[in-house]
Amino acid sequence: MFENGLCSLLGRLVPEGAEATAPLPDHLRLWDDDARTLLRALPDACLDRLFLMFPDPWPKSRHAKRRFVHPALLPELARVLKPGALWRIASDDPTYQAWVAEVLAAQALFDVPPPATTRPQGWPATRYEAKALAAGREPRYWEVRRK
Repeated sequence: MFENGLCSLLGRLVPEGAEATAPLPDHLRLWDDDARTLLRALPDACLDRLFLMFPDPWPKSRHAKRRFVHPALLPELARVLKPGALWRIASDDPTYQAWVAEVLAAQALFDVPPPATTRPQGWPATRYEAKALAAGREPRYWEVRRK
């Protein structure tokens, strides 16, 4: 769980000093646990879009099983995404970029065009992206579509 990230999000939604009384958006849902647990609990074809923005790359090969983009997770992702739904993936880590390309090339559940090298229009900017660009790393942006 990334408490600082959740607190930062809520700080942007609720004015300082109004934490006890300010309403939150009706459609807001926060999950502070492993997303894979949530995915297993979701009904079939319930998502129009899914974002995976600059995840932990787990760069050591012995940690590859922890990566969110993983062959074992793709069927579960395809199950919860509606046909035609988008899955957006961004990473600045060369090891993770190669992994994503390899995993997506070996599956048949998603249409996978080549990744973009600049953030596509409509994608949210992230702090991790800004850090990557400042450090000279080159993000890649995949927009894959559920078949």
